[in-house]
Amino acid sequence: MNILRLLDKLSHDKFFTTEASRLETITNLSLFGKKAAIAAVPLGLGTLMATPAKAETTNASITGTALKSTLTDALQLALVLEYLENEYYAIGLSTLGLIPNSDRTVFMQISKHESAHVNFLKSTLTSLGETPGNKPVFDFTASGNFSPFTDYNQFLILAQAFEDTGVRAYKGQAGNVMSNKAVLQAALQIHSVEARHASQVRRMRANKGWIELANGGNMPSATNPVYAGEDNLTQAGYNTGTTFGAAAGSAAYDEILSGSDAQAIASLFIV
Repeated sequence: MNILRLLDKLSHDKFFTTEASRLETITNLSLFGKKAAIAAVPLGLGTLMATPAKAETTNASITGTALKSTLTDALQLALVLEYLENEYYAIGLSTLGLIPNSDRTVFMQISKHESAHVNFLKSTLTSLGETPGNKPVFDFTASGNFSPFTDYNQFLILAQAFEDTGVRAYKGQAGNVMSNKAVLQAALQIHSVEARHASQVRRMRANKGWIELANGGNMPSATNPVYAGEDNLTQAGYNTGTTFGAAAGSAAYDEILSGSDAQAIASLFIV
């Protein structure tokens, strides 16, 4: 199966030394029927729901399939991103001399989290009658543009980029998984953990734990797509920069990343 074409240091160190296991308790997910093709995911479900009563049975079936497809497509996208992060940290930790001893505990724990996320997503897709996509072949040099496993600074740069991408991507898919409350709850739990990862790695690079405007914080221009749109100041019609200024206003609200944008970013690292 070819899926989606890819695609402040924390105040308590305990988070990185005690393995989180909440996701392992979410195991009973009962849901829908067969998956529709990824290319057929509809955006106008309201149209289907508003059709005449005489077609109710047929349209209910179509709508159920559409919701199922939207849900599983979102999970497949999340799985690709988790595959990417999981393999990245596994390689980094196995590369002798790359990660300083003082930082290994952090990345060992983050690696455990990413592995747990992969296992959860695969298990959930299977429970939905969906075959989890195979792990892509990754090229973390992005065709020779990075050297993350020989240069620790570059390792941290990509770690930040991957985590910041994951945080925004999970937010962007929230609406696509809300048809199932158990999956939505798990996705929100994963999202908050990814946000903690992002904040931790950002601070390890002497950056702020949050994003101001569209500035990733001492990041190469190749990572600009990760932060595109983060300079938005308008939330529900309110200009958030009015009271505290543009930087603080933008930082107070993280922006989503669309599925297509997340795929485009991840595809740079997929052979």
